[in-house]
Amino acid sequence: MAAEDEQQDGAPARPSTAGALLWTAAAVPLPGIAHLRMRRRVAGGVIMGLYLAGIAALAVWALSLGRSDAGTLTSVASLALRSSWLMTAMGVVFVVAVLWLTVIVHSWVITRPPGATTGARLLSGAVVVLLCLTVAAPSALALHGGYTAYEALNNIFGGPEREDLPPHNAADPWDGADRVNVLLIGSDSADNRYGVRTDTMIVASLDPHTGEAVLIGLPRNLENVHFPEGSALAERYPEPYGFDLLLNDVYQTVAEEPDELAVNPRVPDPSADTLKAVIGYNLDLDISYYAMVDMRGFQDLIDAIGGIRVKIEEPIPYGVHGGVLEPGVRVLDGHEALWYGRSRVNSDDYGRMGRQGCLIKYVTEQVEPTTILTSYRELAGATQRTLSTDIPQSKVPAFVELADLVTDTGEMSTLQLSPPQVNTANPDWDAIRALVAETISAGGPEGDELPSDGPSPSDPATAGEEGAGEGTGDDRTEWQEYTGLDEPSPADPGRQVGEEASDLNALCP
Repeated sequence: MAAEDEQQDGAPARPSTAGALLWTAAAVPLPGIAHLRMRRRVAGGVIMGLYLAGIAALAVWALSLGRSDAGTLTSVASLALRSSWLMTAMGVVFVVAVLWLTVIVHSWVITRPPGATTGARLLSGAVVVLLCLTVAAPSALALHGGYTAYEALNNIFGGPEREDLPPHNAADPWDGADRVNVLLIGSDSADNRYGVRTDTMIVASLDPHTGEAVLIGLPRNLENVHFPEGSALAERYPEPYGFDLLLNDVYQTVAEEPDELAVNPRVPDPSADTLKAVIGYNLDLDISYYAMVDMRGFQDLIDAIGGIRVKIEEPIPYGVHGGVLEPGVRVLDGHEALWYGRSRVNSDDYGRMGRQGCLIKYVTEQVEPTTILTSYRELAGATQRTLSTDIPQSKVPAFVELADLVTDTGEMSTLQLSPPQVNTANPDWDAIRALVAETISAGGPEGDELPSDGPSPSDPATAGEEGAGEGTGDDRTEWQEYTGLDEPSPADPGRQVGEEASDLNALCP
């Protein structure tokens, strides 16, 4: 009788149970179609119109991202690293999901036949629930991913905006600066060791216009460190030989008395902030930011991105259990990558510095925006455990785009402030400042001495393959003059020798 009444009123007869389920299923990819089937033209038109308008808006947005200079994936990754955008996106996803689920359920309500048996109703209800899950599950996954990224952003980059820097300008994020200098710190702490040692200290000097990058490596055993004039450290340890510890002891020295010795005791990490200021003062560089990674947690970061591909030319022993990184092109997991960058077996601090520079190069080249988007959970967890920085959240998207520029068009070079070019026991800081200034102004290695497909035999990293045993008289290399050995170059891959910055393509296999 109900079906007859609907037909008398001009409404279509309801389909069978199977037909109702098919129309409800059709409403998942095309919301509103079931309403149009039941001649609810206004509701169906509004629902389908909004749905198609949303798809069109997404297409236009994707096209606009594709036309941007940074590229679609980089632009999406940059947006995903903005907490305000994440909150908006999560709100939109939640509202759309609720409305979509409402349409699916209502599609079943208006199409289901009356008088169905209890079994048919239960089975149909289960099918409708499954149809709802096709929308609810990915929506929940997206909301969880958005919250994970939001939480990580606020934990890592959630500090207040820097008062010593101009307000962020999205149109000119670097405030017209010719270089962006960031101190990269690798900290090392263990249960059997007191305090924290910053055994890895690298200043990354980046050209925001060209993507040229110069990595300036500072040995952990640099002595006679000077402190900024007027600082508490300068008063506690006056020049010329006031600080009788090594450069990697500065962090822990400040950590023990942050209120008395830190440049700014009110920042989240006074020790890292002070180390940044001290290294900037000694190199005569304006270092705006630091990023510190715990070396033990570094392996979590490498595992999160699926490992790093490395070409190993000579066996690298590591650890206390006789492990060896064998030669060949290998994908290192986090544990192996950690030891690739820190092993000193049959090596020294300076060979290790070279491999650390290579690791930065490999990560920069191999980590794509797609990795950030697809591994966000693992990356978020690893970075929250291991990374601390004073980079404000407003600058994060700009750093993503700058990293993409370095990878796409820039060249990476390294200058190691190590022997023989620098006497670590009694460094000439005036000479070091001049050396750093000349390297940065030149934008890296001079000329095009190194072909793009590999190093030349004359490069310190590969010297010795030709002319082994030579190097007498005026032809002696810097390495021979420094060590008194017959070998024209060090055996360690990546061990830079000479006062000119070296192309990382030449030093890193």
